[in-house]
Amino acid sequence: MIVMNEVKSDIQIAQESSMVPIKEMVEGLGINENEWEPYGHYKAKLSLSLMDRLEKEKDGKVILVTAINPTTAGEGKSTCTVGLGQALNKIGKNAMIALREPSLGPTMGIKGGAAGGGYSQVVPMEDINLHFTGDIHAITTAHNALAAMMDNHIHRGNELGIDVRKVVWKRVMDMNDRSLREVIVGLGGPLKGVPRESGFDITVASEIMAILCLATDLKDLKKRLAKMVVAYTSTDEPITAKDLGAEGALTLLLKDAMKPNLVQTLENTPALIHGGPFANIAHGCNSVIATKMAAKLSDYVVTEAGFGADLGAEKFLDIKTKAGDIDPDLVVIVATIRALKMHGGVPKDNLKEENVEALKEGLSNLAKHVDTIRQFGLPHVVAINRFLHDSDQEIQVLTQWCEQQGINVVLADVWANGGEGGVELANKAVSLIEEGDKNFTRMYKTDDSIQEKITAIAQRVYGAKGVEFSSYAKKQIADYERYGWADLPICMAKTQYSLSDDPTKLGRPKDFTITVRELKPSVGAGFIVALTGDVMTMPGLPKEPAALKMDVDENGRAVGLF
Repeated sequence: MIVMNEVKSDIQIAQESSMVPIKEMVEGLGINENEWEPYGHYKAKLSLSLMDRLEKEKDGKVILVTAINPTTAGEGKSTCTVGLGQALNKIGKNAMIALREPSLGPTMGIKGGAAGGGYSQVVPMEDINLHFTGDIHAITTAHNALAAMMDNHIHRGNELGIDVRKVVWKRVMDMNDRSLREVIVGLGGPLKGVPRESGFDITVASEIMAILCLATDLKDLKKRLAKMVVAYTSTDEPITAKDLGAEGALTLLLKDAMKPNLVQTLENTPALIHGGPFANIAHGCNSVIATKMAAKLSDYVVTEAGFGADLGAEKFLDIKTKAGDIDPDLVVIVATIRALKMHGGVPKDNLKEENVEALKEGLSNLAKHVDTIRQFGLPHVVAINRFLHDSDQEIQVLTQWCEQQGINVVLADVWANGGEGGVELANKAVSLIEEGDKNFTRMYKTDDSIQEKITAIAQRVYGAKGVEFSSYAKKQIADYERYGWADLPICMAKTQYSLSDDPTKLGRPKDFTITVRELKPSVGAGFIVALTGDVMTMPGLPKEPAALKMDVDENGRAVGLF
């Protein structure tokens, strides 16, 4: 048993690791000299031309890692993704990892970074969790450049007839800052612009982030950017980035950000980290390019999608696989004892205490997520992500319940033991894939109406009895059908903490209704966002943000970063 005061922090483990120079990583993957660019000693950008060369290569198997509805700290999907990738290589398989880039919002806030944890991390974790290669900054710049061009157009005579009361393109920054949710721009007189209400979203909620993650090449990127809706006229006709002539400049700003980033795990397993849309307000998956590139470079690619299967996995399977022509082979559903006890009614301050009865109560949440993946027709396995405070009895109860339900289940001890702790999971994953028992199907059809698509997700994925649409949402649906957007998939914006749109309804709520208050067109990304509950597109910092513990020593080494 590990003694708590002997447990090293994630950053200590990462800083003590032995990384392979990035040139060796590149050469080991068979990447040519003209197909990569070094970003320091341990990071690289991979050229999009690599995909052209590998186009006819056989695709590796795609493994999606998802989870149950999480606690505020998350349940370790990234940790399990990294651990599984390491374990696959340990059992002799050629595997790569594809992850999202962390946002500074949660990094400086409460959730922490997204580089994994313990002995299943991607490194250099300090770089990955902070500025990395500047992709998110490029997205911030491109987004705000479009906002500036639009406001300049309005200031210079407004030839397009933009109704300043119907501007939907806000500005963004990569930080949690509630005081910027609602702002007034253009104050100070005629030379300072036209006054109007606006606000800020967090960068990872930007449609440009979604576009970067769904575009297949620079040509597709530019085409998608041109379609972004920024405002409406007084007669409710949409105004796009193309109308403003902005798509060329935006593509130029994003040309390097489109290139996937190559790093490695603590055990030197190659990892592509690229793109990072939130799953509660966007589609929650890393880029199509990175996932497909990893599949061309390896026999197995392990990737993840944000939060629970009701959000990230549903969007991965209904949106990303279609946009990127990706054929998933297996889903790993991460479950933790602490989250199950939370769904069984235990307050978050008491989750470390053994409570078998609460655990049993919370199993209904896991059952629904398993049901969802079964509806998608994909093989699946529950990975119990072990935490230090989990008791043997709690683990035994969860394992026995899964076995009684006919659910594949494996204990994953990858946080403490790295790849070695995921060997059983890796063997199970390979055997399930080789059995080939899959019949992948999506939750709705392309030609279903907008209401039908939303209802299908609410009823089949969340377990809701139905959907209520506000009068405003109903008007928007009628408008969207008139604009020709009805065939687009749906991206639900919903709390990550509950299957419902109410974060207080834990476990597996019954007889609830999902309320859609507003829709948001992400035409460039290729989906319609349905806003439910009180989901914020600009989060706020907690009372004691993680940033308070962060520092740098006299040698420039990060301190207090998890």
